[in-house]
Amino acid sequence: MNTRAQTIWKAFCGELTQEPTDDMREALATAVNEVADRLCTDVGELECPIKVIREIADELEELK
Repeated sequence: MNTRAQTIWKAFCGELTQEPTDDMREALATAVNEVADRLCTDVGELECPIKVIREIADELEELK
């Protein structure tokens, strides 16, 4: 597993008032992808940073 995604997931879980679920993890990954989409639209194509954000979203989806 990737430390980057685990760190983000742990931070997210630390703010929850209930036990985290797979649905929550998938929702977080979807939100991260939406951030990447917004950055592409609002700022323009920033290949490297956007690629990293999308990689993190993929890694979040893979966490178990």
